[in-house]
Amino acid sequence: MSKGKNKRKRQHYDLPEAGSSPGLVYIDPQSLTPKITLHTYDGPSYKMETLSDISKIKSIISDKNHSYWFDIKGFNSIELFNTLNLDLGINNLVLEDITRPYQRPKIEEYDGFLFAVSRMLFFDEDQNLEVEQLSFLLLDNVLITLREKYEDCLDPVRQRLKGGKGNIRSGGPSYLMYALMDTVVDKYFEILGQWGEDLDQIEDRLFEKPDKSIMYDTQLIKRNLIAIRRVAWPERDKLNDILRTDSPFITDQTKVFVKDAYDHCIQIIDIIESLKEISASNIDMYLSIISNRMNEIMKVLTIISSIFIPLTFIAGIYGMNFAKQDPVSGRLLPDNMPELYNQHGYVYTMAIMLMIAVVQVIYFWRKGWFK
Repeated sequence: MSKGKNKRKRQHYDLPEAGSSPGLVYIDPQSLTPKITLHTYDGPSYKMETLSDISKIKSIISDKNHSYWFDIKGFNSIELFNTLNLDLGINNLVLEDITRPYQRPKIEEYDGFLFAVSRMLFFDEDQNLEVEQLSFLLLDNVLITLREKYEDCLDPVRQRLKGGKGNIRSGGPSYLMYALMDTVVDKYFEILGQWGEDLDQIEDRLFEKPDKSIMYDTQLIKRNLIAIRRVAWPERDKLNDILRTDSPFITDQTKVFVKDAYDHCIQIIDIIESLKEISASNIDMYLSIISNRMNEIMKVLTIISSIFIPLTFIAGIYGMNFAKQDPVSGRLLPDNMPELYNQHGYVYTMAIMLMIAVVQVIYFWRKGWFK
């Protein structure tokens, strides 16, 4: 199999304690040091630079003739979130949703900005499926993306932004947000395509040489399909909300392209349901094959048992050794076995047993038991 074959890794999230105050920004002690990349662009120009912090973000974005993308990876800095709160007016409820990365895909409108969440899917070094939250803060001429880890699937957008092809520079930050969301959705197609090929290979293995690994591999894919299904449905709802919103931060030009991403999301949901049916069918087929194989084994054992039961019965009777005459006293025992000391008794008995076995085999063959 290809990616996703290894044992499924369970993701753990630190949930807030019951009854805790809302709006608490949570910084995991094990979180990564922030890496901040600033992309400054307009139609003809583009500039990328690395920042140590965003303490000067207000002065950076003061030029309204440019658009800005702050790409932030890693959350181990309370100063980062304090700056977002104090300088950009991002309220603590939103910051809590960003730092508690188990949110479902959604979009929320606030005074002065939009907050959106997507779920990125990719494979880690051990080829386990990772589901990571990608948070968006959309302002007038600024897009801020935040995520916990350094890995992502957004390099195609960075290359497009660097090359300046299409509407990526002229469309503004809302179009850039769409482009990032669309890349996330397109990654779903890539992963589902791999799982579709894996299921085709599993089906071939079912007919060639079924073994236990088939059920385990199929079950892993099925569990991953359930995980991606939990992401795809709210992603579709989020894109639909973007189409329906009247927010000034989302341009009409962007909504035209969001319709295409919405259609892609619907296709993904259809593919997920189809692959789930195929995986369930593969498991059922494997169990059916194993059951049929067991039936064949039981059929063989039943035939063997049926042949040997009468033979064992005869052997058991003549193994009791009840002689017709007492060998010590010579007294006759009329109710005992007269054949025990007959000449050629062994040969006759074996011949009778062989004849019974042959008759049974012929009977079973005519009944079709050997087909």
